[in-house]
Amino acid sequence: MVGADTAWILTSTALVLLMTLPGLALFYGGLVKATNIISVVIQCFAIACLASIIWLIAGYSLSFSGGGAYIGDLAKVFLNGVGTSTEAGNLPENVFFMFQMTFAIITPALVVGAFVERIKFSAVLWISGLWLILVYAPVTHWVWGGGWLAAMGIQDFAGGLVVHLNCGLAALVIAKMLGSRKGFPNDVKPPHSPVLVFVGAAMLWVGWFGFNGGSALAADGAAGMAITVTHISAATAALTWMFIEWMSHGKPTLVGIATGAIAGLATITPASGFVGPIGALIIGFLAGVICYKMCGIIKNQWNIDDALDVMAVHGIGGILGILLTAPLGTAAFGGLGLSDQTVGNQFITQLIGVIAVGLWCLIVTWIITLVVRKTIGLRVNDDEETEGLDTSIHGEKGYN
Repeated sequence: MVGADTAWILTSTALVLLMTLPGLALFYGGLVKATNIISVVIQCFAIACLASIIWLIAGYSLSFSGGGAYIGDLAKVFLNGVGTSTEAGNLPENVFFMFQMTFAIITPALVVGAFVERIKFSAVLWISGLWLILVYAPVTHWVWGGGWLAAMGIQDFAGGLVVHLNCGLAALVIAKMLGSRKGFPNDVKPPHSPVLVFVGAAMLWVGWFGFNGGSALAADGAAGMAITVTHISAATAALTWMFIEWMSHGKPTLVGIATGAIAGLATITPASGFVGPIGALIIGFLAGVICYKMCGIIKNQWNIDDALDVMAVHGIGGILGILLTAPLGTAAFGGLGLSDQTVGNQFITQLIGVIAVGLWCLIVTWIITLVVRKTIGLRVNDDEETEGLDTSIHGEKGYN
């Protein structure tokens, strides 16, 4: 165990938790109506608590223990056999456990953006808990836990598949099955607090240094490059999104530039350990253009009320980043050249990862959501939705 590495991952763990609490909660909270901010914040808070307990009981073990190709075993339930001297690579295993826990927290929390302002709180808890066990844990094992995609040589440094594609597709399925908000798409109120959106996005940006830089699992040059390309991609995507919006609608908005930054951060995530600054510029620009366009396509052409654009920003960003890793990770584009496959073969491996994770997430999320809908129900009633979930469900107001 190296002391500097341990210190850096402890710091990264705190940074990634900051991304959810309070970063994501404030980002999403600012995007909804003033009568629903409490509901969004408590959903993020409760998911963080629920995911932590599930990760301790079985999530970590199913993800990172055992040598199975598709799922781990239960050897480390309740951290069985993990003490202060147990190691995972060059880290204390309890540090690695905590770092990975923060990823398990933020992934289902990201899905919240799809179903805000109209879902039952009990449904949020049931879907999130079941999804973490049945979708997130297996995919984590496939990619990071020594499973079949890892054996193929998949390159997903910090979660293009595990986090972003997973949460984006889950969001799409739940939003479709839940149905649209009242007035969608023409009479949906704008974000009630762009300033909160900015504050949350800024916290997410800073926290992402731990998300991507910490995924090096060492305090070294690889972590430094991951942070560098993360920042460059975010800045490029933010400006790209802002200028597209400015040219399209005549005004640059705070919500737009903040959302663009998140798109750049999501898209660089899988590539952050493999590309260089040139690759980051390309990824950031494409993220700004493609994710912006997909927001309109999903809502206006597909007619799916993914309220806060989880699929467009995270799902599409994850796919884009995973596929671009193959060419942009090569030395020709200033990448680190870490693949032991040809560009074509690496691209095929990345594409297989996208298809496999996509199908698993779509099918299992649909089953989970269907079961919850048939048992406890998904949606609040019309009066509760009109009043706002803060007072109708939680008995509190965000503002007096």
